[in-house]
This record gives sequence, C-alpha cells and structure tokens, in this order.
Amino acid sequence: MEIPLFPLSAVLYPGGRLHLKVFEARYVDMTSSCLRSGKPFGVCLVRRGQEVGAPAEVAEVGTLARIVTADMRATGIFELEIEGGQRFVVQDTRVQDDRLMLARVTLKPDEPPEPLTDAYAACMRLLKLVAEEYPDTRLTPLRAEMPWVGYRLAEILPLKLSVRQALLEMNDSRMRLSLLLEFMRRKQLA
Repeated sequence: MEIPLFPLSAVLYPGGRLHLKVFEARYVDMTSSCLRSGKPFGVCLVRRGQEVGAPAEVAEVGTLARIVTADMRATGIFELEIEGGQRFVVQDTRVQDDRLMLARVTLKPDEPPEPLTDAYAACMRLLKLVAEEYPDTRLTPLRAEMPWVGYRLAEILPLKLSVRQALLEMNDSRMRLSLLLEFMRRKQLA
C-alpha cells in the first residue's frame, strides 16, 4: 500500500484527533486529493528535519489519518481535524517532484480491545477527571479498553516526543499501560 505522508512534530494515535493548518502547496494538493477520494494519508513523527520545507526524515511507525472536518478560511489554507486509524510500518519512501513524500507501508494489526483490569483503575480515574475538567479533549465516551486508555493517556500526559513515539510502536497494550501507570505514580498523578 502506498500513501502520502504528512510529517509532523507530533504523534497521532489510533482514535486520537489532531488539528492541522495546511498551507504548503504539496499538502494542500494532498488534502484536496484525500477529500475527493476519501482515502487516508499517513502521519509520521519527524525524526530529522522540519515539518515545512525540504522533505524530513520520518519515524518508521506512523498512523493512518482520515480527515474529519476541513475548512478553507483563507485562500490556500486548509484547517483540518484528522482522526487516527490503523498504525503502519514504513517500508520505503520516495519524494515526488512537488516534494510530497510517498511511502510504501505495511499495516500493523490492531490490538485487541482487551477490557481494562482493576490494576489500571487509576488510569481510568485520571482520564475521567480530565474529561470532566476539559470537555474539549474529546475523551468521552470513555472506553474501558486497554489500547484506548493507553493511547489517550499517551496523548494527555507530559511526555517527550521520543516516548510518545515508542508508545505508538509498542504492540502490547498491557505493557504500554504499565509504563504509563509508573510514570503517573512518579509524577504523583495516581
């Protein structure tokens, strides 16, 4: 499967949402194409380089993104809300003449929606607190499933980008939650 890539200085998780302002011609064209076709694009963390300008070096694991809303408030600038879908592994990349990066990717299997156990009740309590205090975080409805809880915590906790990326790459939702719970305890959040 070949998809266009949108390198970001952020990590998009399955089920997560991000707001983007798209203004570079290559990404405006990509957005227009995705809106017409309904096809996703890939979001990958920038490893080296920048979001704008020359094509960046990206992380090996990224997330498919679908456009939820799109608005063009100023000529040539899209304001998007995107939602993360399935994770993927980048096999190789190529750069088109317009500097848009395309990647041949392999999809990672979804983690099973394993029910949250009592051992991670503190994780759900924190999410519930944040959802009540900050309703615009879109954490509701809360889902007592290990992958969902882990991804949502990884979005809201003050983690380094490299840690966020490592959590995306993990294939074990129990391990992801254990690491996040330990972080919460160290920061006295649990």
